[in-house]
Amino acid sequence: MQTSAGYAADMAEIVNLNRFRKTRARADKKTQANANAAKFGRTKSEKSLETAKIEKLRRDLDNHKTDDT
Repeated sequence: MQTSAGYAADMAEIVNLNRFRKTRARADKKTQANANAAKFGRTKSEKSLETAKIEKLRRDLDNHKTDDT
């Protein structure tokens, strides 16, 4: 099948390789960012809960100290 210009109508689309590389790099970075967020990321409530637990443990430990000086 040919068009009026004499080229085949089912030829591949021409792509800009620099744009393709940048798009692929962005996708790779996004994948890495999502993996890091899942591995290291915590919500604000999780952080505050952990801080509260640590403070309570510290208070409990301090309450069990004796004053033998």
